[in-house]
Amino acid sequence: MPSLNVSFTDEELEGVRAAAAAEGKSLKQYLHDLGVREMQRKQFVSGAAGWAERLREEFDAAFPDEVPPGAHGNEVAA
Repeated sequence: MPSLNVSFTDEELEGVRAAAAAEGKSLKQYLHDLGVREMQRKQFVSGAAGWAERLREEFDAAFPDEVPPGAHGNEVAA
């Protein structure tokens, strides 16, 4: 299984160790989970943004008072 070495300053490592301990995890498990969680967060945000964009026209039609100024496409910028 692939692995990597990560360098930290003494202060950084102390903080990371404390965060891992607060979650009841080993340092190795904490750092693994942190990377996986960030990857999943980015996938979620990307999917949510795509979903919102696909529904934007329908939402704007249903709630015209909620459309931000300039988003109608017919306002002229000053």
